This record gives sequence, structure tokens and C-alpha cells, in this order.
Amino acid sequence: MINETLKHHNIILASASPRRQQFFKDLGLDFEIRLKPVLEEYPQRLTHFEISDYLAQLKALPYKKELQPNDILITSDTIVWHNKKALGKPRDAAEAFELIKSLSNTTHEVITSVCFTSISDERTVNSVTKVTFKNLTDDEIKYYISTFQPFDKAGAYGIQEWIGQIGVTKIEGSYFNVMGLPTHLVYQTLNDMAKTV
Repeated sequence: MINETLKHHNIILASASPRRQQFFKDLGLDFEIRLKPVLEEYPQRLTHFEISDYLAQLKALPYKKELQPNDILITSDTIVWHNKKALGKPRDAAEAFELIKSLSNTTHEVITSVCFTSISDERTVNSVTKVTFKNLTDDEIKYYISTFQPFDKAGAYGIQEWIGQIGVTKIEGSYFNVMGLPTHLVYQTLNDMAKTV
């Protein structure tokens, strides 16, 4: 359905994430993947969705000079916000344990920002989802880390995996946003841009 709306546009997904690529397939989008390395650093003064907005826009910069008139580039970033700080991807099992332990028996926010860039337009949208974990035992956390190796995930967990199935007691907001893409906003924004780009 959305492909008919976007039939005169070329959708470019700048993400190596298999989850985001699968979301685009599930939405029924025709798209191509382009990847360029970006140093994901942000000014320390930024907080909350300002961080993910900034990083999503930063990831678009290397592509801007090569965009064609009918291209829409999509870049995104997800952070976990907890105790007034952003939790990134763990460097090793020990850091993954500390990250998940800090989320145990508390509520945190998962924030995903998506930047849509064309030659004539740039729009950034974001979605915030609150996630509550039960009191996770040390053995549960260690089992999850050793079995699923969640080192490519902000906050050291994937909600679609075992830890989410046994540990998440409440979600407020988009489930897909926690997985890495607010699909409802992507669908809406692409439909809106198709009318003007």
C-alpha cells in the first residue's frame, strides 16, 4: 500500500540493524541499504530525546551530498534513558550485567529518533516508551547475557528476547519502538513526505 504512495521515491535505509531492516520489509517498503561509518558522539549538554535526535541527524550527514531529487534517506538512533542519563551499548559481559542490574525492579524509557532527509527537506521524529522490569535475579541476568550476547543493544537487552518475555511487567507506548523503530511514525512521516518531496 505505502509503495504506491512512494512509487516515485527511492527509500534509503542507513542502518546495519537486522531488526530495522526487517521492520522495513514488514511495512511493505521497497528500500535499499547504504552504510557509512559515523562516530556516534554528542555534546554532553544534551539530555533525553535531544541525544537520539542529534545522533539520528548526525548519521545523515555523510549522505547528504550524494542524495538525488527523489531520494528519502532514513537514519535513526535508540537510547535507554534511566536515572537522568543515557545508557549505551555494553562493552563486555561485566558492563552488560551492571546495566541490566540497574534496570531491574525499575521503570526506564526507551527513546528512538528517526531522521528523514531529502534534498529539500529534513524531519526528525521521536517516540518514548516506558518499560518496567520485575526484580531480576543475578542468575537470570547472567543466563541472558551468556545465552543472547546483547552487546549490540542500548541498555544491554532486547525486549523481544528471553529477558523481555520473563522480565518486563509493563509497557507504556510503542513496543516496536523498544525494538528499535517507531514503525507507526515511520509510516506516517513517509506518507506525509511523499506529498511534498
